[in-house]
Amino acid sequence: MNDRVASWSATELGVEGRVLDVVRAPATVLSSKGEDVDPTSAEAVQLAADLVATMRVSPGCVGLAAPQVGVGARMFCVDVSEHPKTRDHHGTFVLCNAEVVEASRNEKAREGCMSVPDFTGDVKRATRLVVRGQLPGTGEEVTVRANAFEARCLQHEIDHCEGLLFLDRAAGAHAIYPRKTYL
Repeated sequence: MNDRVASWSATELGVEGRVLDVVRAPATVLSSKGEDVDPTSAEAVQLAADLVATMRVSPGCVGLAAPQVGVGARMFCVDVSEHPKTRDHHGTFVLCNAEVVEASRNEKAREGCMSVPDFTGDVKRATRLVVRGQLPGTGEEVTVRANAFEARCLQHEIDHCEGLLFLDRAAGAHAIYPRKTYL
């Protein structure tokens, strides 16, 4: 098992990513558990490329899960490298069939989501995390050890693959806020 995640590049696998539409709540795919994927299939590699391409063109986006583009699959991409809250990171990567294997030090922080664009919410999540998943293309099993903001992002995306939104994790209506718009 590998304890690192190489930056993921669709071009290295000869695939061009397409920008897909992001679905919004209450779309059924967002509340349904995604199916496991074969990370070596051509469809999985294409979906991985599409997720990264869609994330790249979406301002402020640091992660995107397959259900958010209407695909009921357990796959997501993450890249927190440009976010001001980031302490350390693994660059751009995509994981298939990911699961949390260790979590500690819960902390409450504000989250938003492209599929729930009008609201943010306070969500308690682990600040130290170990996640196991597979890389698209090779199917190699990897372990990601993440901290702080990257750990939060991973949990958010894994939740999408499990049919959960950050709204489901908020302490209640008092912890959900209208999203602020800055001119």
